Amino acid sequence: MSIRLERTQSLLKELLIEALSSLDDQTINNVAITDVVCSKGKHSAQVFIQIDKENGTSILKSLRKAQGILKEYVLNNSGWYKCPNLIFTIDESLERTQNLEKLFKEIART
Repeated sequence: MSIRLERTQSLLKELLIEALSSLDDQTINNVAITDVVCSKGKHSAQVFIQIDKENGTSILKSLRKAQGILKEYVLNNSGWYKCPNLIFTIDESLERTQNLEKLFKEIART
């Protein structure tokens, strides 16, 4: 991966965290962004968020509604001429890691 793309992803993650914290909606204020992966042409960005499964669909719906505000915030604070399309995805890597740790503990017991 190029350094430029990594820098873009890092900046986008930083700006999105700031933008989410500045919103008035309490459901999405505290959403943790774990990673941002931009497409090769930077037309879209997959934003991985860490949320519980129970409220996942409502939070994703709220994030999609706020996408215009988030994109405007990114444009105003980054100096870019175009903001990538934001695709919010639930990050399941932490859950998988916890499941693996449980399995390793069970194996160690036997």
